[in-house]
Amino acid sequence: MSRHPVRFYQVGSFAVGNRLLDDADRTVQSDPRRSDSLDSGHRACQGCGEALGARYALDAAMRATNGQLIAVNATGCLEVFSTPYPETSWRIAWLHSLFGNAPAVATGVAAAMKVKGLNDVRVVAQAGDGGTVDIGFGCLSGMFERNDDVLFICYDNEAYMNTGVQRSGATPPAARTATTEAVGPQPGNVFGQGKDMPRLAMAHGIPYVATATVADLHDLENKVQRAMEIHGARYLHILVPCPLGWGSASCDTIKVARLAKETGLFPVFEAENGVVTNVSPIRHRTSVESYLSIQKRFGHLFGTPGRPDIVARIQAMADHNISHYGLLVNEERDATLEVSA
Repeated sequence: MSRHPVRFYQVGSFAVGNRLLDDADRTVQSDPRRSDSLDSGHRACQGCGEALGARYALDAAMRATNGQLIAVNATGCLEVFSTPYPETSWRIAWLHSLFGNAPAVATGVAAAMKVKGLNDVRVVAQAGDGGTVDIGFGCLSGMFERNDDVLFICYDNEAYMNTGVQRSGATPPAARTATTEAVGPQPGNVFGQGKDMPRLAMAHGIPYVATATVADLHDLENKVQRAMEIHGARYLHILVPCPLGWGSASCDTIKVARLAKETGLFPVFEAENGVVTNVSPIRHRTSVESYLSIQKRFGHLFGTPGRPDIVARIQAMADHNISHYGLLVNEERDATLEVSA
């Protein structure tokens, strides 16, 4: 698959017509021979971003490895809705681990393949944000430190959704969860807590780190392809909106993921050996209000009287990301400078 940007020919639309692309540049999902790694029949909620992210990522990994892939899955939403005993929706070699030890189990699988001489068999580990940034953080850091030949994928829906929408280390500031209620002078999750997991992964100096969203399929698949070209520890952090926990419409999952990127709240980039090598620029910059206002978990920030002061703090976070990662395309950056001048 080529790495050049895909042009959007439909004015005012984010749709990409695969018919306008060469066969080699079309998405894995457009290929009737795709593996359907996560098949129909699972029990995910309507509009589940994690179900989309897992299917997109693992189908791309299967194509990149010619089907020589083993997936290790931590406990969490993805495991629960895809494997209600005695059923499964997985059509690949798949193992279930505990909540916090998926990186360690994946390391063992990779070591076993090496001992057996099956060097063409690759290993992917996957977990939600709770199993990545909190419960599984120690095992994951060890995997990074040892540079084990595993691609670890975090499907980030920004809370412990499977157990009732409790706060995780990836929950954004001001978000309402079951454990961060929208009450008091600072409603929702407090500012200044949590973990920026992609940057923590970069701090380990591992060969490859990337972020992606389910709103840009070409970008996500390209990053999986690139990750599977590299040996050693790799980390992919995918934003996967959760309609149930976020209070967004089930039909808006892709829209919400796109707005997270276009506002600057979720920077999309690649890094190798601890250095950012590529960013996905914002195409149509928008205010954070357009993203926050369509999610009930931020509903307390709007209405009467609302909390414009908190919205302004969140906007400042987005502005910092835009500046730090250089997320504006040249035309928008130049226009911003002219207005400022």
